[in-house]
Amino acid sequence: MLTAVFGLTGALIFGSADFLGGLAAKRMSSLLVTAVAAASGLVALLLALPFVVGVWSPSAVLWGGLSGVSGAIAISLLYTCLAIGPMSILSPLTAVVSAVVPMTVGLAGGDRLAPIGYWALGLALVAVVLVGFVPERGAVRPSLLGVLMALGSGTMIGAFMVMIDLTPADSGLVPLVMNRAVNAAIMFSVVGLLALLALRRRRSLVTTAPMTGSFRPVTDAAPQPRSTLTIGLRLAVACGVIDVVANVLLLLGMRAGDLSVMSVLTAMYPAGTILLAAVVLRERIAPVQWLGLALALGAAGMLALA
Repeated sequence: MLTAVFGLTGALIFGSADFLGGLAAKRMSSLLVTAVAAASGLVALLLALPFVVGVWSPSAVLWGGLSGVSGAIAISLLYTCLAIGPMSILSPLTAVVSAVVPMTVGLAGGDRLAPIGYWALGLALVAVVLVGFVPERGAVRPSLLGVLMALGSGTMIGAFMVMIDLTPADSGLVPLVMNRAVNAAIMFSVVGLLALLALRRRRSLVTTAPMTGSFRPVTDAAPQPRSTLTIGLRLAVACGVIDVVANVLLLLGMRAGDLSVMSVLTAMYPAGTILLAAVVLRERIAPVQWLGLALALGAAGMLALA
């Protein structure tokens, strides 16, 4: 019962974090959003760490750190493949793969459910596809590169879950602290490197540009207004803190139950994004998505019984 509650609640909160991250990415670089979110999540975890008992064992540090690497790769591939599109196909594909990988590992590792539980897992996978499916007019077939990136992103998300599940039960928040520390370090390094390359490119353009009546530096794009960047930073910070809450629920669910169940329930994270978009942005929820949400609730109830 607890596993189903943690899984479904965590999925909705993961989706809420994605919603805030999406709003922030409209105001600033998506890579910078990811880096800021990782940093704010790390700060939140460090503030909570003294109040939660956790052993800093080599296993907790190793698997937590490696999960940060897989998370950084997953996010980078996800943003790239969604930019290639079509989102209506690649988004649910990523979610399904992110569920299938840890579910397979969990079942192979000894997770056992009542017969109704296996039916619920199958129903939940169908729900993941329906919830994540956004009908697009004139959507084109996905390219091979987009499909491969979606598969890679889903695999890395699944690997993150497997690694977190491998951490010792007495490690508390230590794995998540390591995850966020490594993730933030990678993302800020990437952002810094890209900024350095962009600066060198602009300087090169300035020095090679022909001189006219007045000197005007050559830039790639107009800078964002300060107020827009401030709002983006605040949204990114909130995204990171809320994402950490979802990760804590994921960890609690894995400690209380099975990896296979948690992985499938967590893959329903698009539901949180869709519901918030409907309430805040007045976006329309397609009938197929309503069906997916209903199936998700039914699957969660069946898993609770299992």
